[in-house]
Amino acid sequence: MRCVWLKAHDRSRRLPGGAPWVDAVNATDNTAAHAHASNVAVAIALRGLGVEPILQVVCRDKNRLAVQADIVGAALHGVTNVCCLTGDDVSAGDEPQSRRVFDLDGPQLVRVAAGLRRGEYLSGRAITPPPELFIGAVENPSAPPHEYRVRRAQLKAAAGARFLQLQICFRPGRLEAFAALAERTGLTRRAALLQTVVLVRGARGLRFMDEHVPGISVPADVIDRVDRAADPAEAAYRLALEQARHALALPGVRGLHLADMRRDGSLARLVTDLGLGRDHHAHDPAIAR
Repeated sequence: MRCVWLKAHDRSRRLPGGAPWVDAVNATDNTAAHAHASNVAVAIALRGLGVEPILQVVCRDKNRLAVQADIVGAALHGVTNVCCLTGDDVSAGDEPQSRRVFDLDGPQLVRVAAGLRRGEYLSGRAITPPPELFIGAVENPSAPPHEYRVRRAQLKAAAGARFLQLQICFRPGRLEAFAALAERTGLTRRAALLQTVVLVRGARGLRFMDEHVPGISVPADVIDRVDRAADPAEAAYRLALEQARHALALPGVRGLHLADMRRDGSLARLVTDLGLGRDHHAHDPAIAR
């Protein structure tokens, strides 16, 4: 645990400018079906370091008893932001022999978390006092069938999700279509859309996502553009900047979900180039804490 704490401490110190642009940091739950340190332990550690955590909870590995225990247990330590995910199948990870659970799916887990916030377990047993949870979920605007993704996001919002972390999308037209349909159907009035932007060092990172990350497809021309550039690292940064600007111009997109695979100061450069700051959305009641 000491080495995990030190790693979290080191990374928290390297957030831009002591994290003036960062509202919260995900404590992920066995990402891509690979075993990692406990999401609850990492979330508590982040809070101890003065960083606001978002506890990601995945349905793949635990039944309804275990996920309720994790959410309520984390809340005892002040971790009240929860992001609910169905989770990638075990075949995506490095231990495919693992037994799948999937006792709940993403929308059902949101509903369970909303019940905990009201002060009752799924069984109806009371929780006193109830945890003050801020609940979110995820969605993938690129995955077919595309219109179904908005309907699924509507189910999550109706169940109690107030923010949606959207998977990275390398096809601008699909993200535009998702945002437009979300606006027409009223989804953007119920939940804040947070588009994912990933900072990579070059074409290698784009190829890795295209070949190994479930639900992500990177067009060949996008990879070639970065690979053939005189400065691939700068081209990769410019791609992320374009994606961020495009996303923030869409209806209902009220922030960004940033993943920094470069760790070279590009995160601070990105938010500076975008003109973002903590006051950027302080007036927005949908995502205000």
